Amino acid sequence: MQTSNRLFDDFARLMTDAAGAAQGVRREAESVFKAQFERLIRDMDIASREEVDVLRDLVTTLRAQNDGLAARVAALEAKLGPEATAGTTESV
Repeated sequence: MQTSNRLFDDFARLMTDAAGAAQGVRREAESVFKAQFERLIRDMDIASREEVDVLRDLVTTLRAQNDGLAARVAALEAKLGPEATAGTTESV
């Protein structure tokens, strides 16, 4: 009976060690994969999240300015009458 318990204890210890080793291999594989993926992204010269956010803010500002200028042009054209807009073409 004592031999049986010892055998089970040894087996449990072996399984615990194997599980620990498997987790170590998993962590190492994740680390290698992450490093390779980061290198690939860096080599592709992809814009960072911060750069995209800055550009988004810039585009929003420029759109607002463009809308304001378009409204001013429309108001000036309305003031000048139809003969002022006869030679212009719509590019938008």
